Amino acid sequence: MIRWVVVVFLGLFIFYPLLPWFDRLRVGRLPGDVLFKLRGVVFCLPFGSTVVWSAAIFLIAEVVSLTCPNC
Repeated sequence: MIRWVVVVFLGLFIFYPLLPWFDRLRVGRLPGDVLFKLRGVVFCLPFGSTVVWSAAIFLIAEVVSLTCPNC
């Protein structure tokens, strides 16, 4: 379980630079996501999105493990 949490946070670290592009698609603006501006730089802390993406990836992994007996 802890490996999945690490994988999700690494994925968020990799995809963090893509957040402005996702903003145009209105992705990543859930309640719980924190946006703040500090000296002209906008920071996004996607707490709510992290929970949703973690749950989605966990459910996908569970479905794959149930359907693939050799995995």
